[in-house]
This record gives sequence, C-alpha cells and structure tokens, in this order.
Amino acid sequence: MEKYWLFYLLALVAEIIGTVSGFGSSILFIPLASLFFDFKLVLGITAIFHIFSNLSKIYLFKNGIDKRIALKMGIPAIIAVIIGALITNFLPQKELEIMMSIAIFFLGLYLLLNTNKKLKDTNSNLINGGIASGFLAGLVGTGGAIRGLTLTAFGLEKDVFIATSALIDLGVDTSRAMVYAANGYVRKEFLIMLPFLLAISFAGTWIGKKVLAHIPQNYFKKVVLVVILLTSLIQLLISVLDALK
Repeated sequence: MEKYWLFYLLALVAEIIGTVSGFGSSILFIPLASLFFDFKLVLGITAIFHIFSNLSKIYLFKNGIDKRIALKMGIPAIIAVIIGALITNFLPQKELEIMMSIAIFFLGLYLLLNTNKKLKDTNSNLINGGIASGFLAGLVGTGGAIRGLTLTAFGLEKDVFIATSALIDLGVDTSRAMVYAANGYVRKEFLIMLPFLLAISFAGTWIGKKVLAHIPQNYFKKVVLVVILLTSLIQLLISVLDALK
C-alpha cells in the first residue's frame, strides 16, 4: 500500500508541473507510473487520469478556450489517437518512445533558441499538429509535448493555451480510454484508484493555476519549452535503461 501513496504523491507533482507547463501531465506521469505498473496498465491509467485532469483544467480555465483552434486541431487528433491506440499491440513501444523523445528534444531546443519564431496560423499547421499529437498519444501514451510545441509556436496567452489544450486533450483521452478499455488495459483492481486520481487531478490543477499566476506571460513560452526538454531527456533515459535490461 505504501507504494501507492508514493505513486499518488508523484502523480500530484506531475499534475502541478503539467498545468504550469500547459501541455498536460502525461509526459511526466507515464515514466513515473511505469515504475509501479506494466506498460499497458499505464496506458489505461494515464488516459483516465487525464480525463479527470482535463475536466479540472476546463473548469478552472474555462474563460480561455479558443474554440476555433480546439476544433481544427482536436478533430484530427481524435481520429489519429484512435488509430494509434488500435495498433499498440503491433509496434515496439520502447523503440518508439526513444525515437519520440529524441525528436521532441531537438524540436524543443530549436524553438527555445529561436523563441521569436512562430508557426503561421494556418489550417494545415493545426491539422498536422493534431494528427501528430493524437497518433503519439494513442501509440505511446503521450502526445502533449507535440501539442504543446504547436500551440506554443502560435504565441497564445497562457490561459488560452491551457484551456484550449485541455479541451483538445479531453477528446483525445476519452477516445483512447475507450479503445484501451476494450483491449483490456483497464483492469478491475485499478478502479479503487479512481477517486484518488480524481482528487489529485483537481488539486494539482488548482495549485498549478496559483503558481502560473506568478509567471509573466513573456516567460511562459520558455517555461513550456524547458519543461519539454527536461521531460524528454528523462523519458529518453528511462526508455534506454529499459531497453538495455
């Protein structure tokens, strides 16, 4: 039982950081949860935890939703996440995690060194960002970094960034949760954790919002990119160590 309390504490930390960074807790939550559970159960836990997390963000940041971006990026993301989730049994997850972490690190580094550069606000950029983030979310459990990089490049206000990202992610996580449940990734013994994860998601989002209020808008983009760089390095290290076992 003690390991579960440690897991809950780490989940709270991941949720706070995920809220402050704006792209969600999964990129931190997945490697942490992998220390306690097998990968397929981690996918199921992450999807359901993120549904709670996104509902909390939508409630606490509800005035910041950009419906246009949410629809143009969210619909392709939902389609792509279903495809990614359906093929989880057929592709090697560890190798994919390593390649994804390397790609995200170098893309984040490029954007950090070129913070004045922005993506053009076009339908194709939103659709491509949605497809990439959704597919990776379904396949390896986390696409928040890609979605975060896309939204960051648009230069959105931090409340708009977080609320819009959460609304997109809600559709993504609900879709993949249904696929994971159908594949048996959500087990009965996990259900006792749901009330704790619900409370953690709201508490972490609330604390993250309080912290975010003290971060100036001009630093927000750099905060997002630094968190992406650090978490991609952590994910890469964990994936490489697991591959060497």
